[in-house]
Amino acid sequence: MISEVAVTNNEKAFALLKADADKILKLIKVQMDNLTMPQCPLYEEVLDTQMFGLSREIDFAVRLNLVSSEDGKQLLENLERQLNVLHETAQNS
Repeated sequence: MISEVAVTNNEKAFALLKADADKILKLIKVQMDNLTMPQCPLYEEVLDTQMFGLSREIDFAVRLNLVSSEDGKQLLENLERQLNVLHETAQNS
């Protein structure tokens, strides 16, 4: 029973982190589509703040053994790749 609870908590923690990563991606997409270009200091500040916050959340979940270090790293890398695609698309428009 305890291991089932641990698995459920681990899955829940990862799902919450993934949802936060998706929110960041949507926020940046909306910002790029409607407000500012990637060269704008506001864009950079929002992106840096959001990424830092997510990395702290992941670090916390890793320290609690809710998420593996590798899964957390992959989540951040995946988000960075998606953001790079958005950035390149905006620059080529």
